[in-house]
Amino acid sequence: MIQEFKDEMKKMFEMSDLGMMNYFLGMEVMQSSNDIFTCQKKYASDILKRFKMEDCKPVGTPMTTSIKLSKDDESEKVDESLYRGLIGSLQYLTASRPDILFAVSILSRFMHSPRETHFIAAKRILRYIKGTIDLGIFCPRSSEGAVELRGYTDSDWGGCVDDSRSTSGYLFSLNSGVFTWSSKKQETTAQSTAEAEYIAAAAAVNQAIWLRKMLKDLGHEQVEATKIMCDNSSAVSISKNPVFHGRTKHIKIKFHFIREVQQSNEVMLIHCSSEEQLADIFTKPLPKERFETLRQMIGICRQNVKEEC
Repeated sequence: MIQEFKDEMKKMFEMSDLGMMNYFLGMEVMQSSNDIFTCQKKYASDILKRFKMEDCKPVGTPMTTSIKLSKDDESEKVDESLYRGLIGSLQYLTASRPDILFAVSILSRFMHSPRETHFIAAKRILRYIKGTIDLGIFCPRSSEGAVELRGYTDSDWGGCVDDSRSTSGYLFSLNSGVFTWSSKKQETTAQSTAEAEYIAAAAAVNQAIWLRKMLKDLGHEQVEATKIMCDNSSAVSISKNPVFHGRTKHIKIKFHFIREVQQSNEVMLIHCSSEEQLADIFTKPLPKERFETLRQMIGICRQNVKEEC
């Protein structure tokens, strides 16, 4: 398929074939017959130097579990350009480092009036990067046969100090390789954990529908329904029950799209245990042991220690 694409492009444009990609826009790509490893080690090193953190003391997680950040923080103001530059750089780093995505997403909420507390939290991410600078995302090549798309969706409940809104997180994998992820504050205030999880699931379903269309265009049509794992049984029940009742009648209609695509056998929301919920890493700061377990499970490892993944 790749060669066919190259041949068609050469018919339309003047092109040079430089062989297998190994570096692109700050991303280092190592490919073999069995796997692909992507990292941004040089880019991460440049960030540390730019913000004078190359000699900092490493930490084990990008964010502490006890942290509560607010727009109303009364600590000293910091330079907005400096803060935005740091967060923007970290946002690009999440292309190969989903382990910092949640922390970066939280700190992105304070771009307009950053305080010293926010800046210290951002520098903690740099300290975490310092100790894990050679980590990247590992994707094993699929064996011949069907390519299975699978998703995981999760949410906290009312975690934002300023407006009590929840954070949705999801990720998708092709066979065993994770390739897309998200952590985003919800647009509405959920009135229960089930509602927060249901809203998060709706976002994951929308992404799944788009990914299914893309895979079809690439010749890997998903014949079976795409399984999306959710660790909240109430949210799974709401997604399968078309009857409105007291606990769900206030939920916006747009989120009930999930019921329609389940009935059409495009997506299937399935309950899983909290221990198996990979998207948990995108919804809240986690203790070091749990964080490292999930980091390994989603395929983040060192290039020369792929057995970790």
